[in-house]
Amino acid sequence: MILPGLYNSGPGHWQTLWEAELPDVKRVEQQDWDHPVKDAWVATLSAAVDAVDDDVVLVAHSMGCALTAWWLASGMPGLLHKSKVRAAFLVAPPDVGRADFPAPSFSPMPLIPFPFPVAVVASSDDPWCDLSVAQDWAKAWGAEMHIIGAAGHINGESDLGSWKQGQDWLNALVAKTEKTKQ
Repeated sequence: MILPGLYNSGPGHWQTLWEAELPDVKRVEQQDWDHPVKDAWVATLSAAVDAVDDDVVLVAHSMGCALTAWWLASGMPGLLHKSKVRAAFLVAPPDVGRADFPAPSFSPMPLIPFPFPVAVVASSDDPWCDLSVAQDWAKAWGAEMHIIGAAGHINGESDLGSWKQGQDWLNALVAKTEKTKQ
């Protein structure tokens, strides 16, 4: 499941390209991409997870990372099915506690251990989150950490195309879940 952030992921964004190129990828469509409200976004994610019969891997960007953390922290009814979630791949988590953050209902970031494998990818020059903050969150979540270098907010403006390195990290994360299922 693709979990875009604020304003959705546009045509040049790696999430949009993955959705078009990879099999069995579905975007979770929020009702309001421009004015996110945490409880509405959490309910939408919960319903999306509940609606599928197969295992799910959450592939989140920016606000989608905060959404994933809040979904786990919320205790939504859909969490009865959280065992469906095999892993989460969280790219460019934003600092939701910043005074200028456009979605204050997502603050503060939940710092709970994830009950499934998780990886965080952060940039050394992300304008929406200092690397040290992303590293602290990764540690709190029990995540493996990947630092991509200077790639901004790791979005369409980062000009990553289909982002092969990200796909490799995601595949490695999913492979770890295969080993734990055996």
